[in-house]
Amino acid sequence: MSSTTYPASVPHGGGLLLFRYSGVPVVLAPSWWLGSAAVVVFYAPLVGRLLPGASLLTSILLAAAFAVLLGASVLAHELGHCVVALRLGLPVRRLRLFLLGGLSEITRTPRRPAHEGVVAAAGPAVSILLAAVCGLGLLVMPAEGPVWLLVLECAFANVAVAAFNLLPGLPLDGGRMLRAGVWAVTGKRGTGTRAAVVGGWVVAGLLVLWALWGLAAESPDRWLRLGVCLLTAWFVVAGAGGELAAEQRRTWPVGLRLADLVRPILQLPAESPVADALAAAAGRGVVLVRADGVAAGLLDEVAARKLAARSPFSPAEHAAEPIRPESVLLASEPGEDIVERVRETAAWQFVVVDDEGRPAGVLYREDLRAALAERGVG
Repeated sequence: MSSTTYPASVPHGGGLLLFRYSGVPVVLAPSWWLGSAAVVVFYAPLVGRLLPGASLLTSILLAAAFAVLLGASVLAHELGHCVVALRLGLPVRRLRLFLLGGLSEITRTPRRPAHEGVVAAAGPAVSILLAAVCGLGLLVMPAEGPVWLLVLECAFANVAVAAFNLLPGLPLDGGRMLRAGVWAVTGKRGTGTRAAVVGGWVVAGLLVLWALWGLAAESPDRWLRLGVCLLTAWFVVAGAGGELAAEQRRTWPVGLRLADLVRPILQLPAESPVADALAAAAGRGVVLVRADGVAAGLLDEVAARKLAARSPFSPAEHAAEPIRPESVLLASEPGEDIVERVRETAAWQFVVVDDEGRPAGVLYREDLRAALAERGVG
């Protein structure tokens, strides 16, 4: 199965770094080996039925090849997500293969439903394309022998990956496509998320019912089916719950105005003594401006206090926090986008500008956090 979540130097989480794509690390988690071993154990007996006369060693090797092809299919699927996300300007933290499939960790929520839908659809599209290529190969080759079986395995793996991920429930790709559709129709991402979360619960329930049906019918694979279905259902329910919680965290409370949180802004010369800059701030945001008119940054009060304790006449610029593009907020931005920008940016204060680019004030991370907590958000 596959999922996406919303730069190159990141922890690998104990996994094996396979390679990097455009700076994005592709990591093989330790649990992938456990899943592959299970595939070999349960698939090897099937090889004997598909290739009569195959030795035990041949069966094991072909089962291992199927496990590798399944992993490669999931990898291709996830790379589809990754490539499209990067093309749309959405940063990807890493791509990880694990026990139940793969995960593309996209670190910014798409701003438009079309982007959400395209990124979600890219993975299944790659899987369907690979299945089609393998299907064409099967049409032109004899239906016998190890090579034929490997091509059949590859076709089956990609069909399975695409079909499962198109189920309409979060955190699966089909759920993200459902969210994008509802979002596009209603104009509300939260409504799309809730619809897709319900879809995830339905998918999990159907998986459990299918497993129980296998037990009742005494299917030969009933115990394998039970284990896989319960594990997958847990993954879907947990993922859907995580998506719902993330949506709630980025919700902007009704009645809250950004203007109520923004502190007044004060401009001071960058060469001002740091002790004087602290005294002048008086709870306001301070922009330090050099003699040439270029902003040196925002006064970092914590760093300024430490500097003032050692050297009160040092230039305040030495305690400035650079103003980066990601720490500049537009006053007219939707509240949900402001919440997400603040959460994903490593800064404790943000410059708020109007539509003409003029500074309107400074937003402190703690002020926003306190306002959201007061209204039960975050």
